[in-house]
Amino acid sequence: MGDIISKIKKAGLVGRGGAGFFVAKKWDAVKRATGDPSASLGQVRKFVVANAAEGEPGVMKDGCILEHYADRVIDGIKIAIDFLSAEKGYIYLNHAYYKKLNKKLTSLIKDSKIEIFIKPINSGYIGGEESAILNVIEGKRIEPRLKPPFPTTSGLWGCPTLINNAETFYNVSLAAAGRFKNTRFYTISGDCPNEGVFELSDNLTVEKVLKQTKNFPKFPFFVQVGGNVSGEVFNAKQLKRPVAGAGAITVYSQAKNDFKKIVKNWLDFYVSESCGQCAPCREGIYRLRDVFMKEKIDWRLFNDLLDNLSDASFCALGTAAAVPIKSLIKNVYHEKN
Repeated sequence: MGDIISKIKKAGLVGRGGAGFFVAKKWDAVKRATGDPSASLGQVRKFVVANAAEGEPGVMKDGCILEHYADRVIDGIKIAIDFLSAEKGYIYLNHAYYKKLNKKLTSLIKDSKIEIFIKPINSGYIGGEESAILNVIEGKRIEPRLKPPFPTTSGLWGCPTLINNAETFYNVSLAAAGRFKNTRFYTISGDCPNEGVFELSDNLTVEKVLKQTKNFPKFPFFVQVGGNVSGEVFNAKQLKRPVAGAGAITVYSQAKNDFKKIVKNWLDFYVSESCGQCAPCREGIYRLRDVFMKEKIDWRLFNDLLDNLSDASFCALGTAAAVPIKSLIKNVYHEKN
């Protein structure tokens, strides 16, 4: 296998979970982490977690990868376990994927140190946040942890823990074998003829992805990039930018989609998915929806609430809620009015 960190660096691997953190830097941080030595083992306990929770609507890449390239994902996890001398590895798996892929994954895992941990059905969106995953595996309340400390130094049971997206482990396996070609998986959905998951070059713009997948509309449209509820919204003149986040693009026909209905759907989602841990998110999103659904919207109050969500929410759920709404208003709603 050689020096896996050198191979990862040479490939320029960036995590595919949405944050865009350099893989080699995270792996090296966990490798160097000292943690609290185990009294029984006399050495630092370390763990590996493959995040295949995929709880955001409009993102389906991990399911596709596990269906077609599960052997590569498992290989990437094993490489991480060996590199870190980790005690155990977990595949934190979306329950729908578990029902479909359990037999295949179990066969590939065999007698390794890897265990499948099923994401609880009621854990929702927040159940895929990396520190909330740690709580789930430990049997605690499903909510994010205060950071710092970060999982790299204090993860599962207070031990250094490597958490990467399933696609990231797939890429690590390819890099280790000298077969990485700087691609990523894009999920395309919405008002387009060829919905699905496509593996294309990592450096494509939104426009090029839509054209290469034969999904570029011939009608007035806008897109949401990154995910169906957290992604940023752009109009048809703003597509010469790279695809960020989880690699998802949702196409909206301007004729078919109503501004108020779109925003209400987002707010309904965030109200139902809030874990209730912090007031800015728990109360703020509920209040946002209340203000928005009035016959005459108080836009000043609405925008103040959006800003408060961005600035004061405990985790990414609350801060993400403001992104699609603000960008829809700025890039699409104002364009039309």
